[in-house]
Amino acid sequence: MAPLRTLLFVPGNRRNMIDKARHLPADVLVLDLEDSVPSLEKASARAQVVDSLARLAPERRRGEKAKQKGRKVFVRINSLASGLAQEDLESVITPGIDGISQPKPSSARDVTEVAAIITRLERERGIAAGHVKLLPWVETAKGLLHAFEIASASPRVVGISFGAEDFTLDTGMMRTEEGSELLYPRTMVVIAAKAADVIAVDTPYNNFRDEAGLINEARLARRLGFEGKFLIHPSQIEPVNSIFRPSPEEVAHARRVVAAFEAAAAQGFASTSLDGRMIDIPIANRARKLLMVADSIARREKGR
Repeated sequence: MAPLRTLLFVPGNRRNMIDKARHLPADVLVLDLEDSVPSLEKASARAQVVDSLARLAPERRRGEKAKQKGRKVFVRINSLASGLAQEDLESVITPGIDGISQPKPSSARDVTEVAAIITRLERERGIAAGHVKLLPWVETAKGLLHAFEIASASPRVVGISFGAEDFTLDTGMMRTEEGSELLYPRTMVVIAAKAADVIAVDTPYNNFRDEAGLINEARLARRLGFEGKFLIHPSQIEPVNSIFRPSPEEVAHARRVVAAFEAAAAQGFASTSLDGRMIDIPIANRARKLLMVADSIARREKGR
């Protein structure tokens, strides 16, 4: 799957917000049935999301706007513990959906249970086997301790997401603006994701009027190894897209690194230097990965 840099939550009970989100350049629209929907509106939100998926699917097939061609549409269902997940899945697994965002799994078993339901519904509804992906959240102490098992529980899992608000609530940590209390769980989520060969997606930044704070947190997330971030407001899309897009300077340097290493390798050397710095196999491979990410993002943004 192409990089998922920006995943924008859209309340499932707000049709006007879903309609506006159709034209936004987020990599993923996440129609939400969980936290942004009041308890009394769960059923109506579910129906609204199903209708929205049906309306979005033809638009994406036609590709009327190039910037929308590579965009995905996920649905965040309610947790298994809520008793609503089964009904959510029965409703939203339709040809218009690309993935499910699963909140609060405590173990791999929670993920495999949801994956099994999706498998049955794909078969019954004529959806290609394995099309619907899973993006579970690490939001509890148990979830963090089982993060690798969650990330590797099913071939459907394309990544795991860190949810800071529920995690600090569950652990009793004091939530701060500075966020030092989150460094360890963030790092562990990234390590678990990389060990399972899936992506890691960072928690939303809730002060959507604080662009400087958003940028600082997104830069930290990228340095830690996250490949994208959940968003709660359209104004957050462009700053985060930019941070998780390799800059022209990074791309140019990566090309020089790869060229220098390949020239050295052609002469039988396993390392060389560039601008006074050593280049060996891990550094060359890191540069190649950056170029692959940059190319994938460029193709998505051009609509190819």
